[in-house]
Amino acid sequence: MSESTKKSQGSLARIGLALAIAATLSACATGTNPRDPLEGYNRAMFKFNDTVDQVALKPVATAYKKVTPSFVQTGVGNFFGNLADVWSAVNNLLQGKGEAGLQDVVRVSMNSTFGIFGLIDIASQAGIPKHSEDFGQTLGWYGVQPGPYVMLPLLGPSTVRDTVALPLDITGDPWRYKDPVSVRNIGTVTRVVDKRAALLDATNLMEAAALDRYEFIRDGFLQARESKVFDGDTSRRDRLSPKKNDSSDYEPEEDVKQAPQEPKVAAQAVPAADAVSADLVTSGSNTVASEAKPQE
Repeated sequence: MSESTKKSQGSLARIGLALAIAATLSACATGTNPRDPLEGYNRAMFKFNDTVDQVALKPVATAYKKVTPSFVQTGVGNFFGNLADVWSAVNNLLQGKGEAGLQDVVRVSMNSTFGIFGLIDIASQAGIPKHSEDFGQTLGWYGVQPGPYVMLPLLGPSTVRDTVALPLDITGDPWRYKDPVSVRNIGTVTRVVDKRAALLDATNLMEAAALDRYEFIRDGFLQARESKVFDGDTSRRDRLSPKKNDSSDYEPEEDVKQAPQEPKVAAQAVPAADAVSADLVTSGSNTVASEAKPQE
């Protein structure tokens, strides 16, 4: 059997697995929050991910940050960020964002040549903005609803829509095709550790400040994800969102009537969640890893 055939079969298997997981999770909804009906399962998986992080990933990332020169860490982040721009370009073009897609193409071209294979982010210095797009965002851009929130093993926060899109995101990662496999795996581990190290200070603050880290991460992720899908365009979001009587819209009207003071608290909490980067809310206690992709 040829190598290309094996890779194709592997990709189909992952897509089938993602679809099966998404269908199973949708069928097992038991929670009371319309946006998080799987809260019982999600909290258990959050605890598992947090344990993995505290026992393994965070200590390694802490040591990495202490012993690795800052310019090396910057180079590692830039290198993998340059690879990520390739998939961002594809998804921007799929969404019909020609200007953003062209900017991503220019970024990859500049950084891969003048930036020494992406180690130096020349494009940002030249004022070319960086985007972060994936296939889950592309589906959302065309109105595919996110579905229930779900905490994936090791991979952290997601939604049913993004879980279904995950195999394509994995397939679209250029590093997946790096040979030999040993170098690919070393690079993948380095990528995850470097990303976790970059978030150490922010996640330490979150762990100390958040009363319920699970809710903080969930709410921050969902808000940041929606903003990324629609690029902050609330009018497009409103046009594509289901009617308010749809169970996917979470409007805690009863809580507002029972406790009139709560809207003020929520209004203050929204900017705080906005300030949390997508990387932070998908990492921290549950980091691993959107970059931790299975290798063949």
